[in-house]
Amino acid sequence: MCGIVGAAARREISEILVEGLKRLEYRGYDSAGVAIIDSNGEIGCHKTLGKVAVLDAAVSKAPLSGSTGIAHTRWATHGHPSEENAHPHLSNDQIALVHNGIIENHEELRRYLTEKGYEFKSQTDSETIVHLIHLEMTSGLSLLDGIHAAVKRLEGAFGLAVISKTEPDRIICARSGSPLVLGLGLGENFLASDQLALRQVTDTFIYLEEGDFAEITPSSYRIWDKDGAEIERKTHRITEKAESADKGKYRHYMLKEIYEQPDVVRNTLAGRLGTDHILEQAFGINAKAVLDKTKAVQIVACGTSYHAAMVAQYWIEGIAGVPCRVEVASEFRYRKFVVQEDTLLVTISQSGETADSLAALRLAKTLGYAATMTICNVAQSSLVRESDLALMTEAGPEIGVASTKAFTTQLVALMLLTVALGRRKNLDQNQEADIVSALHQLPNLMEETLKLDKTIHKMAEAFAEKHHALFLGRGAQWPIAMEGALKLKEISYIHAESYAAGELKHGPLALVDADMPVVAVAPNNQLLEKLKSNLEEVQARGGQLFVFADKASGFSSSQGINLVNVPNVPDVIAPIIYTIPLQLLSYHVAVLKGTDVDQPRNLAKSVTVE
Repeated sequence: MCGIVGAAARREISEILVEGLKRLEYRGYDSAGVAIIDSNGEIGCHKTLGKVAVLDAAVSKAPLSGSTGIAHTRWATHGHPSEENAHPHLSNDQIALVHNGIIENHEELRRYLTEKGYEFKSQTDSETIVHLIHLEMTSGLSLLDGIHAAVKRLEGAFGLAVISKTEPDRIICARSGSPLVLGLGLGENFLASDQLALRQVTDTFIYLEEGDFAEITPSSYRIWDKDGAEIERKTHRITEKAESADKGKYRHYMLKEIYEQPDVVRNTLAGRLGTDHILEQAFGINAKAVLDKTKAVQIVACGTSYHAAMVAQYWIEGIAGVPCRVEVASEFRYRKFVVQEDTLLVTISQSGETADSLAALRLAKTLGYAATMTICNVAQSSLVRESDLALMTEAGPEIGVASTKAFTTQLVALMLLTVALGRRKNLDQNQEADIVSALHQLPNLMEETLKLDKTIHKMAEAFAEKHHALFLGRGAQWPIAMEGALKLKEISYIHAESYAAGELKHGPLALVDADMPVVAVAPNNQLLEKLKSNLEEVQARGGQLFVFADKASGFSSSQGINLVNVPNVPDVIAPIIYTIPLQLLSYHVAVLKGTDVDQPRNLAKSVTVE
């Protein structure tokens, strides 16, 4: 969600900071700001409501000069979106701070600081931190020691970057529950909440670990662990092309990322498939020992990743014959449950920094799970570093808030896990070969499915004036219907719900009328005839059906049925293929309605707080 950028250099940095914020716009935010120490040692600050472009204009109109500074995009958690609540926050014009995360004891700290004479200008929890640091420094502490002392009083999650008039050539940052990365240059160093913000100035990064503090100056950097010991962290060279963050020929990032899916699926499968079997080594050097011992699977995830987990439950139990439970990470954290013997805990996350999933992983390590595994898109993320096994999805940067390519690559990774588990129980070599054959075909089948774009664009016109929609599926297609409903509501703001089609008579049928579009995914499988019966109930009540089905399913366009023929595909990969038309439908509906496709209101890309 919120984004941090910082620079300590020997050149003017305002353009670097603002450009870094632009590259973090995918996270979702409501305001932006920048603070820079000028040549006279004074802190200049601009804060604006709305897009980074508004801040850019303000900086252009009243330039901020200097070579040390911090910047931020804010997504409101405490206090409504406003210039006053935007970051950076200042204390007595001496210190400026930007903060990602939530401070849970901010009310107590606010009362304490008010009694000490501090005047608050915002309603945020973040402003308490900057005043607390200033208070600690009034006793003669350095900026680093002041931050050390202040964070001991904080309860919650934070990623901090702080500058001070008294030490104008350095930035101090601290991480606890919110990611930070250092970017290394020649005669300049940087920090950010996401490496993407710094790709225009460096390709060399250090990922701070939980509890780390760091200092950057133009010529050096230092890192201390949570115990205060100075340490070295591994340096990483990032080689992906920076152009992957550009829209290219596409109108929106989301459409670009939908069309990237065949390639990123190829990347995810690369090196992991033989001609007729999966290459289990891709799961890591300890994978064989972990998978040999696994008798059950518990998956925790949030949002779109939770829908991927639900599909995986059908696969892991139906194909592999291994018990599998799936739970929303935010609920998993706060209930009592029984851990089956030799259970593998699997987390799924695009960013690898999802707060609830990360907390679930840390909780699971205390509860007797046999091992932990994450399916993730960010190689140096917290989930990857803290899990026993990690299977990377190779989706590349995903900028659109509504996940597309991350979801389909998660499904591919989960199918690989299914096969790895199944070969130990009831999946024979011929069955594995059939699945591997389907996976080899998958990228080409996805490309064929994308050719439906124009047809789906035309279909979307029927949704432009609607306020509600119903999505139906059966079996492993039910979670795909759920994902389709989520996409429509996320980016078009149409209220959409999903049901297992067999549940129609248990309530949802009461909603069906001529103004309620009903979307159904109907591959030609063993549940097709039952699904057809469910859809006849919709027709009988005047509902308008929008059906995605292959030609062998026996559907035809008629009064009340709008049909899109999806390529005939092996049933095992059908959930992945049927995702694509639903993504395109949601995209085109949103464009017709004129909503902000890539940055839908009230939503953030990376949810790093509860």
